[in-house]
Amino acid sequence: MKILHLSDTHGYHRKLADLPPADVIVHSGDFTMTGSQEEAIDFLNWFCDLPYNHKIFICGNHDEYLYGADIEGLDGNVHYLCNSGIEIDGIRFYGIPMFLNDCITDRQASNIAVIPSDTDVLITHSPAYGILDFDDGIHYGDELLLHRIMEIRPHLHLFGHLHAQHGLSSRHGITFSNGAIMNAGYDSLNTPNILTL
Repeated sequence: MKILHLSDTHGYHRKLADLPPADVIVHSGDFTMTGSQEEAIDFLNWFCDLPYNHKIFICGNHDEYLYGADIEGLDGNVHYLCNSGIEIDGIRFYGIPMFLNDCITDRQASNIAVIPSDTDVLITHSPAYGILDFDDGIHYGDELLLHRIMEIRPHLHLFGHLHAQHGLSSRHGITFSNGAIMNAGYDSLNTPNILTL
């Protein structure tokens, strides 16, 4: 299975031309800049029209408009994961959004604690602590997330959030993908990551 991973497009999704072929495209959050309804709808229209067999997305901290939303009417091959999962061709995907309301309470820690142990591809917005999470002299990743990842050992962890750390890293038999498309200066676009399972 070939997976195309992107994140942190911040309203610039329509500038992504000639995306490479893949079986599944995954967007790991921050598809809006201001979190408005208009931005979210524009992204969803674009995402649903992409020519991929399966399309998966989660929300990031900029996508507050969708907090608590019950998204209906998506095509059958478009999957919104919100502390939920889906199996595609025997591969188990699980997604956790990064809503600020969850992060300032204990809900985010609870969401991380119940990531299923049989997850093959974990999708979060936040990186795990110490892995493609460094910027301005600080590791911004989540320590609880790192601990849970080391417990369940997914094949892939797809995330974004830290624009300065776009890229891939392999550790402990796990491939980590920071798919941030917008660069750290918000003035150019990175290339999406391609992964194979």
